[in-house]
Amino acid sequence: MKLLLAEDEKSLSKAIVTILKKNNYTVDAAYDGEEALAYLDTNEYDGIILDVMMPKLDGISVLQKLRARGNVTPVIMLTAKAEVEDKVLGLDSGANDYLTKPFAAKELLARIRAMTRNMTGTVQADSKIHLGNITLDSATFELSSPVGSFTLANKEFQMLELLMRNPNQIISAEHFMDKIWGFETNAESNVVWTYISYLRKKLAALKADVEIKARRNAGYYIECKEEQ
Repeated sequence: MKLLLAEDEKSLSKAIVTILKKNNYTVDAAYDGEEALAYLDTNEYDGIILDVMMPKLDGISVLQKLRARGNVTPVIMLTAKAEVEDKVLGLDSGANDYLTKPFAAKELLARIRAMTRNMTGTVQADSKIHLGNITLDSATFELSSPVGSFTLANKEFQMLELLMRNPNQIISAEHFMDKIWGFETNAESNVVWTYISYLRKKLAALKADVEIKARRNAGYYIECKEEQ
């Protein structure tokens, strides 16, 4: 899942980015309102975290411009202001939630989960994705089958989650790079193949009845194996 964080206080931004990445989010960080809009012009995000008080363009103005364009990406507003009027303005401008500084990391993560669940209009009964005889648990990052289990590394988890949520659909290397490595990555696109290789070895060790296949010059997809 890919998020945009717009926060001008760089020490706080760095801390939030670290927390989010440790929880398997991909994050782009902007430090003023104009930069945030520039990111939004060229990227798609699953959620946005906007500080209200930012230079060049404040968070409310960014939100209003975003909604005026018809962009319905869910937004959490961050602010040091606790006045009811400020919260009302943010919510009336199209924010999905409001979080007052200082806040606990666990609360931010919980609000992001709630925000992105509401975006789909569904609440999953649990955190597990099932395909064939394998299960991927987004709460523990565990990949399991009747044979055993592995705890996946951050990017392994994100790649397999993307594949398992879109079975039989081809996902290009460029899409993996954008969604998981992020806009400003210096990684080469062949890193996708490397992680696909890691996942294939784990699936083989678990005797999975699904496999990750490649389509030349197109991308990768996951499907159930044909019965022999």
